Amino acid sequence: MASIDLRGVHKLYGKTQAVRGVDLSVEDGEFVVILGPSGCGKSTLLRMIAGLEDISSGEIAIDGQIVNDIEPARRGCAMVFQNYALYPHMTVEQNIGYALKVAGVVSRQERALRVGRIAATLGLEDLLKRKPSQLSGGQRQRVAMGRAMVRSPGIFLFDEPLSNLDAKLRIQMRLEIKRLHRELRTTSVFVTHDQVEAMTLADKIIVMNEGLIEQSGTPSEVFRRPQSRFVANFLGSPPMNFLPAVLDGNGRVRLAGDLVPWPRLVWDLPEGTRLNIAFRPAACQIVPDSAPSGVLPFSAEMVEDLGTELHLHGTSAGTSIAITLPAATEIPTGRFGIAVPGQAVHAFLAQDGRRVEPRQAGIKSSEPSGAEACREKSLSFI
Repeated sequence: MASIDLRGVHKLYGKTQAVRGVDLSVEDGEFVVILGPSGCGKSTLLRMIAGLEDISSGEIAIDGQIVNDIEPARRGCAMVFQNYALYPHMTVEQNIGYALKVAGVVSRQERALRVGRIAATLGLEDLLKRKPSQLSGGQRQRVAMGRAMVRSPGIFLFDEPLSNLDAKLRIQMRLEIKRLHRELRTTSVFVTHDQVEAMTLADKIIVMNEGLIEQSGTPSEVFRRPQSRFVANFLGSPPMNFLPAVLDGNGRVRLAGDLVPWPRLVWDLPEGTRLNIAFRPAACQIVPDSAPSGVLPFSAEMVEDLGTELHLHGTSAGTSIAITLPAATEIPTGRFGIAVPGQAVHAFLAQDGRRVEPRQAGIKSSEPSGAEACREKSLSFI
């Protein structure tokens, strides 16, 4: 096992900055997921750790040793690619053991023993004589993982390895990767654009955007306290709702011209500051339209029934929003509103998307669960 440290790492392609001054530490035995949209620099960062891409400036250290000029084969990393990269003319057994054969560091007998152990770990014992064309997508991905594992590397690097699999296989392979990491405790860096993979696999999530790290932390920290509008919008399905607002002279927000009665949420920012008030769809409660003040009128347009939950889409304050409800919820046929607990409210500056915290008394910073939200007093909208 090994640790990884990136210090001021840049990558330029001509005048294009793919990675811009990234500082990152991965602890020994940690599973880190780099999450972000296509083109954000996450795969480039992974390839620089592996040595497959030269860095333009900065330092990459593995176990304290700077590896900028060290060849990929000597860095102690094993990479699992998106497209499997198996040799089509070789059997499963030959594919898994090929790296050991080329290196010539172990005898044929020892190589066979290692391949057998890895195959047993991955459930490939009955497939060793097959060729890749005779395997399913999930089986090919396990062979690719076995080829990486047989070298007993200090670091596993995963470059979107599940993106070519169907939904059921992705779930199976996520569980497989999680189980292997729990057993092997090998330092792992996993690149993906899939937030579910990030939330379920990671000890630590690194969210990237346009070559920069937007936020890092545990899955719970990143989901519950996003530090920018980008992070808040990227994590969550449906994504977080955003409503444009403006501060009055007392530091309270006005939404669509109306004052929002959150008596304990006051922002110490100049009058006229524009914010985006945000909340997750699961934080919303349906309330009667005849309820007392403190209700946000909601116009429903479409319902998505996922079996386990309902996604209700509509508009409020002239903005499209979504609500997540339990599957058994009866949607009112007439007019109704929604209420949002004060604990579930986030705010981001409209100018740069940076998170801002209110001056508050007794408001917890973490988002409550849906059941807890229902028990809390709803501090909601007019």
